[in-house]
Amino acid sequence: MKKHISLVILLAFVVGMCAAPVWAQFTGTVKGVAKDDSGKPIEGATVEIFSPETGKKVTLKTNAKGEYFSIGVPPGTYKFSLIKDGKVIDFFDKVPVQVGEEREIDFDLAKERAQAAQQAGITPEQQKKIAEVQKQNETIKGLNAQLAQARQLEAAGNYDQSIAILQQAAQTDPNQDVIWGSLGQSQLGAKKYPEAIESYQKAIAIKPTSGIYHAGLADAYARSGQTDKAVQEWATAAQNDSPNAGSYYFNEGAVLTNTGKVDEAIAAFDKALQVDPTRADAYYWKGVDLMGKATTKGDKMVAPEGTAEAFNKYLELAPTGKYADPAKQMLATIGAPVETTYGKTKAAPKKKP
Repeated sequence: MKKHISLVILLAFVVGMCAAPVWAQFTGTVKGVAKDDSGKPIEGATVEIFSPETGKKVTLKTNAKGEYFSIGVPPGTYKFSLIKDGKVIDFFDKVPVQVGEEREIDFDLAKERAQAAQQAGITPEQQKKIAEVQKQNETIKGLNAQLAQARQLEAAGNYDQSIAILQQAAQTDPNQDVIWGSLGQSQLGAKKYPEAIESYQKAIAIKPTSGIYHAGLADAYARSGQTDKAVQEWATAAQNDSPNAGSYYFNEGAVLTNTGKVDEAIAAFDKALQVDPTRADAYYWKGVDLMGKATTKGDKMVAPEGTAEAFNKYLELAPTGKYADPAKQMLATIGAPVETTYGKTKAAPKKKP
């Protein structure tokens, strides 16, 4: 019984050995390796083998070593295309595949680029510089994509995910100020103030004249209770970004108001109004700080000079603003009238005789 089984297995093995060569007599084999500009294997790319004569198409995938392989390819003339991310990045045309032949077609992007450069009269040194620029461009392209994704996540309130992406981008290229600045902004949103301070400091180290980064650092200092440092950074922001200086001085005044530094706050609001005389909220909060310095005389409250003018100026600029009612109440408290032309009917011009 055992001998019979052994004989059957032996016959099957012999038949298997004889069958393959007969089938292989009518086809060919193709194989090759795909490498990128830096000489590294391209994994997961598609190698398309197309016959214009018959319309037959064979598609193969490269492995981790960049290799591809196929047996049983009918004889004919083929176009070999290397496709990555839906784009043809290299190809060979009119490649013959013959019966019983093993055709090897390698895709070497670095070699192809060097040959093209040589034909164009570009020196090896120039080729190296071109390759470096191309690599930098690819890196920047990837970083821009990460920045866009991070900003979308931040806008949706997903600060932790945004932070993770930006930290990865910072590892890729730590010399990009915009990455550190964006990271600081996301960390502010996540209330990670010490980390935000560090990120903004790194952004400023790269681009010290950025008003936005100094303002972000000021915000991080203010939220972590470091008022003096915050005031200093807002002043620096205003010096470096004059178009937005009014906002920076206003923020300075706000944090000084919140910490009870009334005189310094009033001075900051005055600076904001020098830059932008139409900033209504600066007038209101200046009035509030002036009210903080009011005294009493008998049963009457006496406010410093300029208090009523500040509230009336606010009402002039923002008559229906969110501080309109409080401004009127403040004026009533110090016994000052509302002096604004808003809502008043203008007298008709007199007719000339």
